[in-house]
Amino acid sequence: MAKTQRWRRYWDRKSATYDAEMDVWDRRLFGDSREWACGRAEGDVLEVAVGTGLNLPSYPAGVRLTGLDLSEGMLDVARAREPARPVTLRQGDAQALPFEDASFDTVVCTFGLCAIPDPAAAVAEMARVLRPGGRLILADHVVSTSWAVRVVQRLLELASVPLAGEHFRRRPLKHVEAVGLVVQERERFKLGLVERLVARKVS
Repeated sequence: MAKTQRWRRYWDRKSATYDAEMDVWDRRLFGDSREWACGRAEGDVLEVAVGTGLNLPSYPAGVRLTGLDLSEGMLDVARAREPARPVTLRQGDAQALPFEDASFDTVVCTFGLCAIPDPAAAVAEMARVLRPGGRLILADHVVSTSWAVRVVQRLLELASVPLAGEHFRRRPLKHVEAVGLVVQERERFKLGLVERLVARKVS
């Protein structure tokens, strides 16, 4: 609980500068990953680690959208965005989602699993709240396919993990496969630093 409170306070403070920082990464590294992920969502949609709501304008018309984040500070920014469609925003922990089993047709998480303390638990929770046949859509920065870049990532983590909970060498794909979801789309780019995927829950 103490660690959760610490990270909640961290992200509350971070909410003031988050958009400007992510704009740099979106342009230089992530490309169209937000549009790629949100454009594949349908039906009742849950976005985990919705943050300041950067993805909200990218969802297609007709989805019924719920966004969850640990930080009320981040959610306050998201609420001020006035998205083009109604959205329910609520505070909660990705590692213990406050929803019943099989509540959503689509779960989306972009650039959030890198900072969630237990990514395996978070992915398991995302799978739990998916309906049979539902899809999990992820995009994140991951461990590189280049050994030289992996060395740099390891060095960066010496500071980023204790200070900001930011991991550079994770691979969400292995957690997705571990909970039995079937990967239907997957791609990596920028020396393997960015990976995005779509996985379906078996009916």
